[in-house]
Amino acid sequence: MVRDLPAAALEDWLRERYFTARVDVSSSGVADYRLADLRRLGGITVEELDAVVFRDGPSLGADRLRAALTDRLRPSPDHVVMTAHGSSEALFLAMTALVRPGDEVVVPDPAYHSLSALARACGAVLRPWSVLDAQPDPADLRRLLTSRTRLVVVNFPHNPTGVTVDATVQAELLDVVERSGAYLLWDNAFRDLVYDAPPLPDPTALGGRVLSTGTLSKAHGLPGLRVGWCVLPADLAPELVRVRDYLTLSLSPLTELLAAVAVEHADELIGPRLAEAAVNRRRLLDWAAEHGVDCPAPGGGVTAFPRFPGVADVTPLCERLMEDHGVLTVPGACFGMPDRMRIGFGCEPAVFEAGLSALSAVLAENRLPANL
Repeated sequence: MVRDLPAAALEDWLRERYFTARVDVSSSGVADYRLADLRRLGGITVEELDAVVFRDGPSLGADRLRAALTDRLRPSPDHVVMTAHGSSEALFLAMTALVRPGDEVVVPDPAYHSLSALARACGAVLRPWSVLDAQPDPADLRRLLTSRTRLVVVNFPHNPTGVTVDATVQAELLDVVERSGAYLLWDNAFRDLVYDAPPLPDPTALGGRVLSTGTLSKAHGLPGLRVGWCVLPADLAPELVRVRDYLTLSLSPLTELLAAVAVEHADELIGPRLAEAAVNRRRLLDWAAEHGVDCPAPGGGVTAFPRFPGVADVTPLCERLMEDHGVLTVPGACFGMPDRMRIGFGCEPAVFEAGLSALSAVLAENRLPANL
């Protein structure tokens, strides 16, 4: 399976530039917190840290962290929470436990690479479901489902577009997939980053053949902790543990202590960062209108996926931004759509303004967009 995984274009792009960029408007998460911030927020003392014993942890995760996640996400009683090394491991465990060669898997298009590449590496036949610029129609999903559909993968709010769904559409999606007999895997990394409505309930709240994954990397500002989770039907847990026994076994007890504090104080971490992102989102939409850039308003997350009229491939623009201004963005080619650019607006407003200023300069130098 591992040999069948393609290069991750997004990671290749970021790996070469992320640590040297002066201004980062590429990220799909909010601005990072420091350990001091988390300690102050949760009242973590030196004595509490010193008491941590570096023993192996439980396969499903530490009790305190799992209890905090259960309290926040409110899954149905027939579901359990399993912690993981980021949502990337959670997705890997879920895919490899569920998907077999020849299965059909519906995946969003465009999508974060793990959502499609892992299924393909497991031998699945992919059925792309277009998710671009507008709330998707469950009827379109229904037409993609067959007797061979094993898994439907969604991520709303969506990366990279910021498209999301309302509670009515969420319920319809759950019903469509449940009636088909397939499993639904909802990548819920951006659940708490929404602007015009409250966060949707976790899709596992109603039970059934539904899994959700989450992470502390996006809304909580703690990507360096590398903590994620999967909420899944209890009868599937042994399958995920079986796969994990060949990988990471468990998380560090120190990591899970810090993660538990983060989940227990999630609203206090997320609130200030969401407020900053809302300011940046409004600024981005105004900037796009001023510059003739086609940028639908993201309903959730902290990324937009604008199109630049007259530009078939934005990669040279992204390269120029980095080389001349030290500003990091993501070319749409990393998502199979070269005429678009992923712009992250989860950073501090001053940082975001610097990124937009540089982008304005590069567009002016190249007399773009062509519709102005």
